[in-house]
Amino acid sequence: MMDWQLLLSKRRLSSTGALQDVPAQNRRGVFERDWDRILFSTAFRRMHDKTQVFPLPDNDVVHSRLTHSLEVASVGRSLGKRVGEVVSQRHPALAAHIDIHDFGDIVAAGCLTHDIGNPPFGHAGENAIASFFASELGRAATRELAPRERDDFEHFEGNAQGFRVVTRLQLEGYGGLHLTSATLAAFSKYPRESGRGLRRPGMVSTKKHGFFQADAAAFEALAAETGLLAIAGEARMWARHPLAFLVEAADDICYSILDIEDGVRLRHVTADEAEQLLSALSIKISAAQLAACSDGIERVGYLRALAIGKLIEQCVEVFLAHEAAILAGTYGVSLADEIPDAPRLKALRDLAFRNCYRAPEVLEIELAGYEALGGLLATFVPAASAPEGSLGDKDKKTLALLAGRGVKLAGSPYERVLRVTDYVSGMTDRHALATFRRLTGITIPGRLG
Repeated sequence: MMDWQLLLSKRRLSSTGALQDVPAQNRRGVFERDWDRILFSTAFRRMHDKTQVFPLPDNDVVHSRLTHSLEVASVGRSLGKRVGEVVSQRHPALAAHIDIHDFGDIVAAGCLTHDIGNPPFGHAGENAIASFFASELGRAATRELAPRERDDFEHFEGNAQGFRVVTRLQLEGYGGLHLTSATLAAFSKYPRESGRGLRRPGMVSTKKHGFFQADAAAFEALAAETGLLAIAGEARMWARHPLAFLVEAADDICYSILDIEDGVRLRHVTADEAEQLLSALSIKISAAQLAACSDGIERVGYLRALAIGKLIEQCVEVFLAHEAAILAGTYGVSLADEIPDAPRLKALRDLAFRNCYRAPEVLEIELAGYEALGGLLATFVPAASAPEGSLGDKDKKTLALLAGRGVKLAGSPYERVLRVTDYVSGMTDRHALATFRRLTGITIPGRLG
């Protein structure tokens, strides 16, 4: 059984796995400072130009990864505070250790971080990176790596990259952002290493991997500090931190509803369709307020707010009903899949899949992402992984370019290739496309003639 006092550890984790106590501050809480560190990081700022669903839109109100993450964090804070109120009553000993606002701050910070490791072009970018490493050229570069090291690349995962970003790559010389153990564990929806055949039926936390081999020692230290329950087997795998279920629920609520709102703005979904589905999810609809809305987009926005409020309450109820199983590590499904309105939420997701995720401009940018990211990796990875004595002139120029961009290639072949994926996955959509165009000669730097 997991222990809330361990789960809510305030000790900060460095990239080496070292832990340090946090000195108290009068003005800001420990977990509130996590939020601030994430918000002011360059990796978070880059998400303003990373695709959520619709790419580089002319409509400035459509969500990017950054605005999506901020809204998920808002929902997450509400989920955390409401759960914290009851958990604190159920476990009175927590009062000397933490308060209900800390629950909200932990979940909000985890939500703020949840997409920070996503590459350009959304989930298609993850697939593009994985596809390159599964190709003949990619496998030639990783042939000598250990099986789980190869799996890090052939099943590239933004969640694992996110753990790496906040624990290592941001403020690397300082040892990472030094977030608290509670926030890092709540962020980690998939607390296992990469590898084939590791997914356990009925355990959503084993669906993907949440850290790379290079960062395994740091994750092991995090799991020990927060008292995560190890799952028996040959792989490094743990039960999910309870608050990670709330981070996941906040994301599920937001993308299911807000992607539809974007679809209405871009006319891939009719306002009538969206209103009908959102009305079924809403309570206490005011006819006067609905009538005061000037158009379909405003009505959808009003109903969206009501629906989110209702879904928050239902996810809180499911969490609290299953708290014992969650602490025992035996609860294995997403909260949003067990709420009373799960079928209605699924109807929204199905509509988004049909009308938004398969919209022509979405498919176009996803295909462009395959070309751009695959092309960048095809240029950088062979040069980074080649033995020094076998470098040709092009490879030497490529390494010089990477060095000029601040890419630190050192260590084992695995670590060298990982630095390339750090660089490429950290690009924004526009930067990835612009770099690809320059390297392929589609756009020539400077002036000709």
